Amino acid sequence: MSMIDEAVQQADQTAAVLAQPGALSKLGDLFASCFPAASARLVADQRTWQVAGAAAQDSLTAAGVPQAEPFVLPGEPELYARYENVELVRQALAGGDAVAVAIGSGTLNDLVKRASDELGRRYAVVATAASMDGYTAFGASISRDGYKQTLDCPAPLLAVADYDIMAQAPSVMNASGYGDLLGKVVAGADWILADALGVEPIDATVWSLVQASLRSALSDPAGVKAGQAAAVAELSEGLVMSGLAMQAYHGSRPASGSEHLFAHLWEMEGLGVDLKPRRLSHGFKVGLGSIAMAALYELVLELDWSQIDPAAAARRWPSWSQRAALIETKFASSDLTVAALAQSQAKYVDAGAVEARLADLIAQWPALRQRLADQLLPAAELQTRLRTVGAPASPGDIGLTWAALRDTYSRAQLIRSRYTVLDLLAEAAELEPLADRLFEADGFWGRQRG
Repeated sequence: MSMIDEAVQQADQTAAVLAQPGALSKLGDLFASCFPAASARLVADQRTWQVAGAAAQDSLTAAGVPQAEPFVLPGEPELYARYENVELVRQALAGGDAVAVAIGSGTLNDLVKRASDELGRRYAVVATAASMDGYTAFGASISRDGYKQTLDCPAPLLAVADYDIMAQAPSVMNASGYGDLLGKVVAGADWILADALGVEPIDATVWSLVQASLRSALSDPAGVKAGQAAAVAELSEGLVMSGLAMQAYHGSRPASGSEHLFAHLWEMEGLGVDLKPRRLSHGFKVGLGSIAMAALYELVLELDWSQIDPAAAARRWPSWSQRAALIETKFASSDLTVAALAQSQAKYVDAGAVEARLADLIAQWPALRQRLADQLLPAAELQTRLRTVGAPASPGDIGLTWAALRDTYSRAQLIRSRYTVLDLLAEAAELEPLADRLFEADGFWGRQRG
């Protein structure tokens, strides 16, 4: 049994995943097994239809699966995951009772996932690029009312990933998937920290789904860029496993930490949405967020935590009303401010809890420091890997100023309730000093800024 087959047994929404060379030829038989007596409706855009549309049709026909007329969206301008497009797909699907089969990557998958759920249906997906880990994940990342958010909806019942097709995808798409998967290195460190402090215990089985093969899946960025089948297959498997882990955990903690907070903040504020010819992908933002957080973690590991006074930190810790007043100064968008207030309040603890948490950290720091060091990779190495795979690796690469990057360290911690190292540093009154150090002349970013 493959690792993916074992992971499917842990998942509770996806019944079947076939990820291998030539997998698309077996779509019809798998669809008939997962959706007995149902008809299918392929949903693609003009780009993904050219890649896999005809082959998907042929496989469904060969298996005797009835098919409604395919729904093919324009390829230009590039499709975006706005809620208006969910409504467009939902209206198309509502004209019949066929099960949607999404052919595409992140945006198409999310649109079909959410539209199908709003109609009370399950769906299937055919992956066309190793561009993200959402193929087998619950929830759809959709921009609604000006706010990028994850809307509830189940993962696909069936997912097919043909490694031959994915290896031929534009290198920029697989580079995006590499950036997304690279984030699991930092996300793992944040989970270790949350586990050690009693905030969110590690589920050993779910942890293994993501982390056991992570180093291997990230081992050949040059091969991924060149479209080498073996390298793309390993990357693809890592992304599929990540999505299944989130299913098994009923949450995104196994695959998302402080690096994703950077990406989410930039997405909420529209960074790179209008770039041509292709908008800035989620994976590219996660990749840069991973470098940023790996650099901060290096300072955390160097910090002499025995010199931190928990009682003094607790005395400095603001009340919730003071914290809320600060948050209201941090965001230009009122919608984002409202969301940040709600998310921050959900994880807010009082001064007594801060003192206890810091005392706990100091007591177990030597062993915890080693666990974190074993999990992490150097920021410089992450940067080299991203450049090798063809992904952005510095703020200028994504149109971000140095000042905006520095500001992200201060604001990212406020937008989600998930506990990460950013929260620990805020509680210890070390977040701003350490972030400043990164931009000093001899700091990680300062050396690059010149």
